[in-house]
Amino acid sequence: MSFPPAFLDEIRARVALAEVIGRRTRLVKRGREYTGLCPFHNEKSPSFTVNEDKGFFHCFGCGVHGDVIGFVMQSQNMGFLEAVEALAGEAGLEVPKATPQEREKAVRQKTLNEVAEAACSFFQAQLQSRAGAAALAYLDRRGLDAAAIERFRLGYAPAGSGLLKQHLLVDFPEPMLLEAGVIGQKEERDSSFDYFRDRVMFPILDRSGRVIAFGGRVMGDAKPKYLNSPDTPIFHKGSVLYGLSWARIGVGKGADLIVTEGYMDVIALHRAGFEGAVAPLGTALTEQQLAELWRLSEEPVLCFDGDAAGQRAASRALDRALPLLTPGKSLRFAVLPAGEDPDTLIGKFGVAAMQGVLKAARPLAEVLWSQELAARSIDTPERKADLNARLKARSDQIQDAGLSREYHSFFRNCVYERLRPVRDKQRGKGYGKPGRVMAPTLPPPPDPAALLRRKQEVLVALVLHSPDLLDDIIEDFAEVELTANDLDKLRREIINVHASEPGLDAATLKHHLSNHGFGRDVETLSPHHLVHAKFALSADRDQILAGWRQVLSHWRDHLTGATEVEAAAGRFARDGNQAYVLALPPLAEQRRNDEAEQDGPAESRRPVGRSSK
Repeated sequence: MSFPPAFLDEIRARVALAEVIGRRTRLVKRGREYTGLCPFHNEKSPSFTVNEDKGFFHCFGCGVHGDVIGFVMQSQNMGFLEAVEALAGEAGLEVPKATPQEREKAVRQKTLNEVAEAACSFFQAQLQSRAGAAALAYLDRRGLDAAAIERFRLGYAPAGSGLLKQHLLVDFPEPMLLEAGVIGQKEERDSSFDYFRDRVMFPILDRSGRVIAFGGRVMGDAKPKYLNSPDTPIFHKGSVLYGLSWARIGVGKGADLIVTEGYMDVIALHRAGFEGAVAPLGTALTEQQLAELWRLSEEPVLCFDGDAAGQRAASRALDRALPLLTPGKSLRFAVLPAGEDPDTLIGKFGVAAMQGVLKAARPLAEVLWSQELAARSIDTPERKADLNARLKARSDQIQDAGLSREYHSFFRNCVYERLRPVRDKQRGKGYGKPGRVMAPTLPPPPDPAALLRRKQEVLVALVLHSPDLLDDIIEDFAEVELTANDLDKLRREIINVHASEPGLDAATLKHHLSNHGFGRDVETLSPHHLVHAKFALSADRDQILAGWRQVLSHWRDHLTGATEVEAAAGRFARDGNQAYVLALPPLAEQRRNDEAEQDGPAESRRPVGRSSK
């Protein structure tokens, strides 16, 4: 039997999860969560957590996870119907009786899920066939290995117009294939066709992990670049988030809920350890999708691209969310560097760069204030009055009266603080007056992500242009951990070439790499990267070798202090206070020595004006 979602939500709201679980195992409250020994496996130290606010339990030992209905099913060996009936009785709710029409709909939906599942298996098999070679190569270029392809169930829709239809007609009638959205039919024609053709396929799952639809991406320049399944009885585009079933597990384990823009971004984030990533299906966030997000997290992080289109998407999300805000339920906004998305940022700069972006996420109220302030200056009474009117109008959009008042108060304080320098100057207390200490003007702080990338580029570029160094550094080069995925793949290929054909000169090595799919990487690491390693210009091989090893040492120091650096970068991006950066010894040292360390090994550098003796 299929129950209305509102009925199941009412059960979850009325029945205390911690109380139900507490009957099976002793729970101890720790902050906003409860901990205890897992009732599903033997353990001596508590690894089982219960989050009453989010309605989840999770065991970090055995991985069991679910809500109150799932707990009753697993702990009491009940079926879904039995568990719902037991909990409904405890909550004082009457179980709705299914009408014949509802029973028929439930059977049809189940069968449509089976159609979607069969189509998914077909696409997966096609990707591994000869027909899917180009699609498999495309995914490899995007950095996805066999494990990732299997985990996210990626596939390929062949170019023919009826191969999927022919495959599925063995088990399902054609009207059902049409209803499931896996084949299409033009009104002026009687014949049907495969809805997806010659596309890399991303299965779209419901919150329980069942396949309900697909997204298909072309590998060339055809339009549209992405094509989603049409709406069906089991799929409504505006109500679904890609990656939701995985994110539910991740958030239950403590991960941040992150909203990004595309399929590949979600996959890249999950692979990098950000297990709460989801994405809308190529459209602006809808009210239904926002409701799904707030079921999982009080303050999801919207992380859109730093380009104009990404910022427009963020602005639309803010406009849609503003009337729906309630006490405790809001959004945070993280901005990626211009020209980067999560996939490329992690590939170039590693996980630490993405962590820094997320740590710098700003609350919705601050973003809204910045938007309205940037729209027009407030250097006249009329313009100040206009700003106040716009801020009031925005606050009035919030339907919750108490929260709306809080926004009014917040914006009044913002305007007051913004105009404080003007008031101080008018009162004769300007910043240049005696008795007021001027803050020193500091140079801009270093970009930690760029520094991390630069060091890795120097390590690989120097080997690429002086491969004879490998005779002395092959063990270090083989063991070094590079966080930039593209550079690490190139490093591994260089090691493979050296192992099979030692002694290659630079030109032959580059030619080999280009023939094996690394041409773009070789071009990217052109000699201009060695400007940051001036010792490379030396004719003394020992000095070049010592310089490479010193860069390696600095890189390893970066890895050791990455967490501290990333935290400082996040605080600086959020607050704009350079003291966060300058107070950190690793970064302060980097600011002093960054250029000097690239000139050559320490023993080759001498202060100007001193004797070399």
